[in-house]
Amino acid sequence: MISQLQDNAQIVTRFAPSPTGFLHIGGARTALFNALFARRHGGTFKLRIEDTDRARSTQEAIDAILDGLAWLGLDWDGEVVSQAARVERHRAAVDQLVESGAAFRCYCDAQQVEELRERAFEEGRAFRSPWRDGRPHPADADQPYVVRFRAPDEDLVLKDAVQGEVRWAAKEFDDLVLLRADGTPTYNLAVVVDDHEMNISHVIRGDDHLVNAGRQSQIYRALGWEPPVFAHIPLIHGPDGKKLSKRHGALGVEAYREMGYLPEGLRNYLLRLGWAKGDQELFTDEEMAAAFDLDGLGKAPARLDFDKMASVNAWHMRRADDARLTGLVTARMEGRDDIALDDAARARILAAMPVLKERARTLAELEDQVYFVVRKRPFAVEGKPAKALNEDGLARLGRLRALLADTDDWSEETLGQALKDFAAAEEVGFGKVGQPLRAALTGGAPAPDMSFVLAVLGREETLARLDDRL
Repeated sequence: MISQLQDNAQIVTRFAPSPTGFLHIGGARTALFNALFARRHGGTFKLRIEDTDRARSTQEAIDAILDGLAWLGLDWDGEVVSQAARVERHRAAVDQLVESGAAFRCYCDAQQVEELRERAFEEGRAFRSPWRDGRPHPADADQPYVVRFRAPDEDLVLKDAVQGEVRWAAKEFDDLVLLRADGTPTYNLAVVVDDHEMNISHVIRGDDHLVNAGRQSQIYRALGWEPPVFAHIPLIHGPDGKKLSKRHGALGVEAYREMGYLPEGLRNYLLRLGWAKGDQELFTDEEMAAAFDLDGLGKAPARLDFDKMASVNAWHMRRADDARLTGLVTARMEGRDDIALDDAARARILAAMPVLKERARTLAELEDQVYFVVRKRPFAVEGKPAKALNEDGLARLGRLRALLADTDDWSEETLGQALKDFAAAEEVGFGKVGQPLRAALTGGAPAPDMSFVLAVLGREETLARLDDRL
């Protein structure tokens, strides 16, 4: 969509959340698209906190948004802009609009506005203030007023980079409040002023803002400014096609972090949630930055799919550095009283990681896979696995323990052959050896091959766990 800008114009995008809650999944996707579009074209990605609603904005929410973006790996350029700090500039723009006649003071009280709105609704049009036509101000200079934008009498056509050409009849737009009675600016006015003065070239956001784009484009023109390129992306829906809610997974980014998703896995999944490039599903960060453009954005709402999310994350798990995964999974396990996370245990996890990460889609699943490696001794064996530790099983483990104690080469290959030879010597199927051995060493966890378990645990830990059972 570069052609919609002047030649050689610098591309500048922004993410502008309201700090009234966490960074939800839809906001994270919006931030990602803005960041990728700017990076793809050598532009700038800015962050603005839209905190003009002081009653609902909290520092806790701001911190949650910044932390969510940082974890997701979406770095912005320059300082974070606070919209609330720019109120004087917003008021100056309102004064300019009043002076030009594009805006006016409205002295209607709340009851009058309600009555006029009802009448306008009955007549099939939007609210228009009786003060819009220049009647004299009240004699009481202290009478409160709001400043409203004079809705144009012409129909509006907006060219959107995703939605195409969008049309509104003039009667659909009311005389919008720009400045409240307490002197604070409203959203649509503040956004226009900030986007213009931050040199925003592309506004990429959810299509729930499409009508706002119509209003804002009118304000841009009234101020004599060129509107940015608008690109309104469909919202994310739940798997059932309905508007995303908490029951679907409309959670903060921190919740996905707790569920064990890697930031690169979530980035990849969010990329494909409403954007496509052929049939490619899996992207490295370099591939995302090179491929993303507005042309791939669809008009249909995307559907959240946790199975797909986990599948994409699994690919990134397999590609992740073993030492990094070891650090992430042990951090999740810190403080548990049923595990022993000493240096030896961490070394065992690192040694096991190349195999275990192939069996996990998330860090939560990897934590389950790793558990047998770091279980604190002695541990109880319960349920079905305990049945393998009957009299015959324990007797067989005793003979196997003696064999293992005399094994010099503690490699996975040698240990695998030793277990097979032992089963042959015992004249039993391998299950008669593997089941009690698995119960004794892991508590019955669905661990990998027993030769791998032995190799990862090491001679000392293996023999110690066998001794706990014998």
